[in-house]
Amino acid sequence: MNKQELVNQIKEKRSFLCVGLDSDIKKLPACVMDSEDPVFEFNKAIIDATAPYTVAYKPNLAFYEATGVKGWISLEKTVQYIKDNYPEIFIIADAKRGDIGNTSALYARSFFGEMKVHALTVAPYMGEDSVSPFLSYDDAWVIVLALTSNPGSHDFQLTKDENGEMLFEKVLRTSQKWGSDQNMMYVVGATQGKSFENVRNIVPNHFLLVPGVGAQGGSLEEVCKYGMNDECGLLVNASRAVIFADGSENFATVAGEKAHDYQQQMEKELLAKGVIK
Repeated sequence: MNKQELVNQIKEKRSFLCVGLDSDIKKLPACVMDSEDPVFEFNKAIIDATAPYTVAYKPNLAFYEATGVKGWISLEKTVQYIKDNYPEIFIIADAKRGDIGNTSALYARSFFGEMKVHALTVAPYMGEDSVSPFLSYDDAWVIVLALTSNPGSHDFQLTKDENGEMLFEKVLRTSQKWGSDQNMMYVVGATQGKSFENVRNIVPNHFLLVPGVGAQGGSLEEVCKYGMNDECGLLVNASRAVIFADGSENFATVAGEKAHDYQQQMEKELLAKGVIK
């Protein structure tokens, strides 16, 4: 999926919502637990309910790897279900990979060659040779961790060098030599507020994947104020606030309602920015 196709989806659905499929088997509603594959049944119901309002899904690998082979099967079935039924929707594997070059090449083959997701989150701190193998796949996206939403992000990402440049700013500037806004995005947490201005000064045209809205307390309005560009340039992720909004047999219906609420808020922001009319 190329950048223009993603932008077209945002305009068509009047939404830039990414739903995080953080499908913790210990939190699934009782009504799916008797099925052969509870995680997949849960995901399928969530996807069907939220797809009209969603431009991306982001399964977090930890919630699948934690149950071993069964979890990988659930993940592969989920990815295939999206591709078969909602081929216009962007699929992000939130795996945060990044290692020496030959290892990264195998991670890239796993996600882009075998599973064929559209995008993968990657940690850049081992440098160019750890990221470049992921960029060798046509129409695949690398989403580089830049300024994350967790409290510990301040431990390293905001530290300054002798020239006053913060580490996350160095990541943004240096990584632009590796790819472009046609195959690279950045993770910037919704809790970072006005720091989005710094990010946009360095990467004005790249898409930003923004976790932290909802359960983590990030403000959608603030993200849009400082982070939206003329093409939108945002994929705002909501996970627990959508998928675990209800624990009854009505879980999917409520998830759809929550996704619709986000879509309506996002439509207002897109209209205010002039991205849509």
